[in-house]
Amino acid sequence: MKILLLGIGNIMFADEGVGVHLCRLLSGKYRFSAADHTIEIVDGGTLAQLLSPIIAQFDYCVIFDCVAADGGKAGDVYFFDFTDIPNGVSYQGTAHEVEMLQTLAMMDLAGDRPPTKIIGIIPAAVEGTGLTMSEEVLKGAIVMEKVLVKHLTELGVNCEVIAPEISLQEVADQFGGKNGFGV
Repeated sequence: MKILLLGIGNIMFADEGVGVHLCRLLSGKYRFSAADHTIEIVDGGTLAQLLSPIIAQFDYCVIFDCVAADGGKAGDVYFFDFTDIPNGVSYQGTAHEVEMLQTLAMMDLAGDRPPTKIIGIIPAAVEGTGLTMSEEVLKGAIVMEKVLVKHLTELGVNCEVIAPEISLQEVADQFGGKNGFGV
């Protein structure tokens, strides 16, 4: 099975970039291997509809992104199937997610969407610009990572840690320079 790990988000808006940063963390921190599966990690940024042909090439997809949830607080993590979004969870809470939701729905209409899981987190800081993520999301991203590793292990994927020292904020900081945006 071809498995896609897809990070969604806008890195210029702090916590909103957590999906992208998490994918980059996974790329550097882990070696994924399986006899019957291949794993590809993709930084989807805010491309939404442009990701359709990429997503359609895979047999299975796990998306990392921000979500909103009634009664939830910043840093809370949710893991669900795209076809069974839990009551009170909204997969359209920040800048790009309506487009991603629409992209997945359009893929359904065309019959191109593979089984899709969402590992979502409630952001704290999405206003203003900057690469520094909130403490709540940095802690919650550790939970997101653990959820993914557990899920991949259940699918028969070996998740070997090769660089345990890498942190999510360090990954985010690699995008920036002096003021956080390379200038």
